[in-house]
Amino acid sequence: MANLYSQAESNVRRTWFLITLFLLLVIALGWLFSHILNNQAILYVAVVFSIVTSISSYWFSDKFVLTMTSAYPVKKEDDPQLYRLVENLCITAGLPLPRIYVLEEEQPNAFATGRDEKHAVIVVTRGLMEKLQRVELEGVIAHELSHIKNRDTLLQTAIVVLVGIVAILSNMFLRIGFRRRGNNRDSSPVLAILGIVAAILAPLSANLIKLALSRQREFLADASGALLTRYPEGLASALEKIASDEHELSKASPATAHLFIASPFKEGEGGYSWAAKLFMTHPPMEERVKALLGMRMPEE
Repeated sequence: MANLYSQAESNVRRTWFLITLFLLLVIALGWLFSHILNNQAILYVAVVFSIVTSISSYWFSDKFVLTMTSAYPVKKEDDPQLYRLVENLCITAGLPLPRIYVLEEEQPNAFATGRDEKHAVIVVTRGLMEKLQRVELEGVIAHELSHIKNRDTLLQTAIVVLVGIVAILSNMFLRIGFRRRGNNRDSSPVLAILGIVAAILAPLSANLIKLALSRQREFLADASGALLTRYPEGLASALEKIASDEHELSKASPATAHLFIASPFKEGEGGYSWAAKLFMTHPPMEERVKALLGMRMPEE
């Protein structure tokens, strides 16, 4: 059990390190592009845009995601068993009951969204409810509640915003390019070349950081969810069923893929190289299952 807590703490430290790296990347890009183009407005626009986007994402992130996926709300009378399952886990976790939505998809999958515990939403697909046994479904719901408890839903939104800012900054620089450089005689050719390289590589780097964060939070939510149910085998079995399902998720998009408990896109099976893992939205399923099956629950 000590190993589990050590791993969780390590994941948290790594996550905050990546977030710090992300913020430093955004600041460095803003300074570099504004300096090369001799236009401080670029930096100011980036700051204002990030603030406005962050505020709107904070307040309306759940609405954006629900609209993109076409999920619809269900009431207690529509599915009392699902509601009782979520209610019981919320009592155990000390969380208020989130809104529950259903996504009419054959692929078994789920995700959580919302800015905080009081405005959280859990979305499950029809395939998840039909294909999983109760203990497996309980494991998946516990995983999503752990995302809410750990404030991952807000973190994921913030990271998406930061990725967008990096992409916009890079696009602005490449579009404006050297149109203004003729008016800036003091501009260094070395800085100009550095700016072009940064504009090309920055979006890729930002996306890699986002994916790394997503993978770290999935491992942590797996462990937290297993502690909540005290039955890691349930979640492990659910993940194996989700991974083996051949249905595609038609409402999935690259913008929302990292939210789901498992990638909605089929990424192949096993044998991942270190390079391939860098571009995955989720850790390899076999690694998650192995970690869950290796957990030992604390004694009462």
